Amino acid sequence: MTAPSAPVGDPPDELALASLFPEATREAWQKLVLKVLRSTGVAGEQTAPAEVEALLSTSTYDGFAIRPLYTAADAGPLAGTGPTSAGMPGHAPFVRGRRAEGANVDGWDVRALHEGPDPKTAAESVITDLEGGATSLWLRLRPAGSPDGPGLPVDGLADVLRDVYLDLAPIVLDAAGGDAAAATAAADALFALAEQRGVARSALAGSLGADPLGFAARTGATGAAEVEAGLAAAAALATRAAEGYPGVRALVVDATPYHNAGGSDAQELGAALATGVAYLRALTSAGMGLPQALGQLEFRLAANADQFAAIAKLRAARLLWARVAEVCGAGPADRAQRQHVVTSPVMLTRRDPYVNLLRTTVAAFAAAVGGADAVTVLPFDARLGQSDETARRLARNIQNLLLDESHLNQVVDPAGGSWFVEALTAELAQAAWAVFTEIERGGGMTAALADGSFAARLAATWQRRRDDLAHRRAPLTGVSEFPNVAETLPARQPAPTAAVPAGGLPVHHYDEDYEELRARADAHQQSTGARPRVFLATIGSLATYTPRATFAANLFQAGGFETPDAGPGDDPAAIAAAFTASGARVACLCSSDKVYAASAAPVAAALRAAGAAQVWLAGKPGDRAGSDAAAGVDGYVFTGGNAVEVLRSAQAAAGVA
Repeated sequence: MTAPSAPVGDPPDELALASLFPEATREAWQKLVLKVLRSTGVAGEQTAPAEVEALLSTSTYDGFAIRPLYTAADAGPLAGTGPTSAGMPGHAPFVRGRRAEGANVDGWDVRALHEGPDPKTAAESVITDLEGGATSLWLRLRPAGSPDGPGLPVDGLADVLRDVYLDLAPIVLDAAGGDAAAATAAADALFALAEQRGVARSALAGSLGADPLGFAARTGATGAAEVEAGLAAAAALATRAAEGYPGVRALVVDATPYHNAGGSDAQELGAALATGVAYLRALTSAGMGLPQALGQLEFRLAANADQFAAIAKLRAARLLWARVAEVCGAGPADRAQRQHVVTSPVMLTRRDPYVNLLRTTVAAFAAAVGGADAVTVLPFDARLGQSDETARRLARNIQNLLLDESHLNQVVDPAGGSWFVEALTAELAQAAWAVFTEIERGGGMTAALADGSFAARLAATWQRRRDDLAHRRAPLTGVSEFPNVAETLPARQPAPTAAVPAGGLPVHHYDEDYEELRARADAHQQSTGARPRVFLATIGSLATYTPRATFAANLFQAGGFETPDAGPGDDPAAIAAAFTASGARVACLCSSDKVYAASAAPVAAALRAAGAAQVWLAGKPGDRAGSDAAAGVDGYVFTGGNAVEVLRSAQAAAGVA
């Protein structure tokens, strides 16, 4: 081996690549962006460079803005090294994770959900899950004596777990939505089964799922006596677990009912904090020490496809709970929050269900990056009925891929240090703390549920979210955008369902308004033999009308309509004849503004004469509105319009009941 011809040292100046570019400044970025915004009409000539960030910012449901650019100046205190910083992984305030080595040395807990209804079928499925990569089981149970309904029968627990090594697989029970009495009965069955098999109490691990306030939220059973009885029963169960089963936690702080009711991230976190505090009060009042009481709690949160918001939510949740525990007097090591994250059930859609695989992958990624201790990925077909084995396998393998191929478990807090994520975490934590303190000032979570004040806040947030969905500001791929009208949904066995009790929080799915429209269109097809149609009255050349025709077809198909079109041409009589041949009762003019000026009125009149019950125009009304209305145009379809209202109106005009 020969010696190098030149000494090895610092790289020469010509390799310092950053020196080849001018220094990047916020002001320079603003000026460049302003040029683009002016060219697209978003900004005017009077717009100042400093205003572009406001033009490109969006507001969250919690009132703070998501900005287009974040620098070190925006990152907030969490990105620093002072007493209010995110700290180190495994140390208070646990923003960067509960453990220094990450959620788990070998990865997070892959938790598989089973909710029946048949114990024998579930027994086969749980073994398949465990052999396929799941590391714990989450069992939803119905109370003893309930012959049917959602969940596995609690008296069938031995059958479900017949081949499961209870000293190896943690078991998470979820009886009757958190009812403390049902949780106690389920715990009795689990403990008896473990004793029968000779499993040491110290080897049993998991959660018993008592959640009296979650049960009250779901069912509306918010009477003071009922809640107090539930808290007392939960405290007794926790005492029993703490004294005899060191690996078992008795209580779960399940915040998913607030997420499922349409609540914001801060509302979900605020409710979780208030619930956790209520449980700490109940446990310590029953004589349990604070460290033991903290160790009896697991928090269940939802993650949707907004990955950065989900990452920030988990980091903020740990920060906030560490602060609560600190104020209560807990030592630094006892302030860590144990998190179970489930992919959002309300983001899953019935239509184009395979897109749910993408949604749950993003949500699982966010849960892993956010530092969840346990993650449950719901099968893509969960909205269609009982999931089949393929769907369950895909749900498992999403996590297997993230663990074994993407190696997410090998990086602790990979989002940490991102100016955007740190700022989002801090702002969300501040908003959630405001929700929490407001609940506490009003008497705590028990009072907030009993007087309906928190339900009203959730309902207000849902209406804002619903409006965004209707206007497609929050698009749903395969539903409000790029729908597949001709799809055949996978066939599944019906899943047992239970009506939401009067007074319980509702469950809102993001697709519910569009699903209602699609269901009506399907029923129309079944009763008449034909799907409802909106005829696209395309005017001019293919290049002229295609952009708006594509937009209109996408919109009307979201309501279950077929969208035949006239093809190129501008003869009103020919377009009207094509409309008649299509069998449609509703039409939509599609072309450019220039063509509309000359042809919209005569084509609309011809369509009316041919029997069109309703005529739309693709585009904003602008200065033509008066003349268009006089010519027979009923309304307009355009970006930012209320798609749900348009579709309801069009269905009514088309005779869809």
